Amino acid sequence: MSVDDLVRMINQIADFFVAYPEEDAVSGVAEHLHKFWDPTMRAQMLSERGTCADRLSPLARAALERLASEHA
Repeated sequence: MSVDDLVRMINQIADFFVAYPEEDAVSGVAEHLHKFWDPTMRAQMLSERGTCADRLSPLARAALERLASEHA
């Protein structure tokens, strides 16, 4: 899948959670990615997060950082 598609998708997920308290929102996005994204999609997004950070919402970036720290 293209990085552009993944960025669009994660930003859409983050948009859903934006009204939640910050900690719940970050957890919600990270949990959604863990539950519903194929492992290859997660791995691709994690490896590309630095190159596309400027296109990610702050919430999406925080969720990816959480996933990265959990998989380190």
